[in-house]
Amino acid sequence: MSFAPHTTSAAGYGGARSLAPTMSSIFTTTQYWFVNHPYIINFSWKQDRTFGSSHLFLALTVLSYLAVTSLLYYAQLSVKPQLLRAVTAVHNLVLFTLSLAMTVGCVLSSISHAPSLHWIICFPKNTPPSGPVFFWAYVFYLSKILEFVDTFLIILSGSIRRLSFLHVYHHATVVIMCYVWLNTSQSFFPVALTINTSVHVLMYSYYFLCSVGVRPKWKKLVTHCQIGQFWFSFLAFGLVLYCHFTGLGCSGILGCGFNMLFCASLLVLFIDFYSRNYVKLKPKGA
Repeated sequence: MSFAPHTTSAAGYGGARSLAPTMSSIFTTTQYWFVNHPYIINFSWKQDRTFGSSHLFLALTVLSYLAVTSLLYYAQLSVKPQLLRAVTAVHNLVLFTLSLAMTVGCVLSSISHAPSLHWIICFPKNTPPSGPVFFWAYVFYLSKILEFVDTFLIILSGSIRRLSFLHVYHHATVVIMCYVWLNTSQSFFPVALTINTSVHVLMYSYYFLCSVGVRPKWKKLVTHCQIGQFWFSFLAFGLVLYCHFTGLGCSGILGCGFNMLFCASLLVLFIDFYSRNYVKLKPKGA
């Protein structure tokens, strides 16, 4: 009886050795484009100088959104269904990709530039809004303006019943919240941003599939994740308050207060939406 020489192990080790430099190269390239690119690493939010940083810009943006929403609602414009489906699919794909990029960018930036875990939770007072973490907060802020298109597409599709108060209120107010994050160097936003963009990766992948004719069975999961992030926000706010009052103070504590009021209002509205859409009421006498 003869045995063939055993070469699998050597080949396996050789494959692993050849894979290691490839993975290292991918990580280095990703790190550069998401963290260490000169525009990202040198980013600085400057009031009234950075695009979108003025109070006037913020006010006009929110008012324009509400005005265009009202105009489209009453104008009842007709758009070819094929064109609308194509635009909707592209829009959802863009926001899916952007959400994924923001998630990766914020995680890598936090890992690379946070001096400690405590910094991610509680920025020291007078922390300047600059560097990679704040760059991704800025992209997040601008992405919320792009998300206004969600509303316009809903109206143009004729699905007026989907245009709830929750939807319009959320889109109009979340822009203000993101502005406050940047303007006050609000503590804990890197975690909040990462959670929100992760939820949006799931949400916009669902919307994209729907727009190309596929109906995933996990719509309910999207709502669960949206509600879950608000509960997590309350726990996080408690942690920030603890660090603020037991330490040297956290940056943007007033902004955190506004953030919590906003999240509380959204939580109430989302729970109401969930109960109306997913909770089956028992018939009387049952």
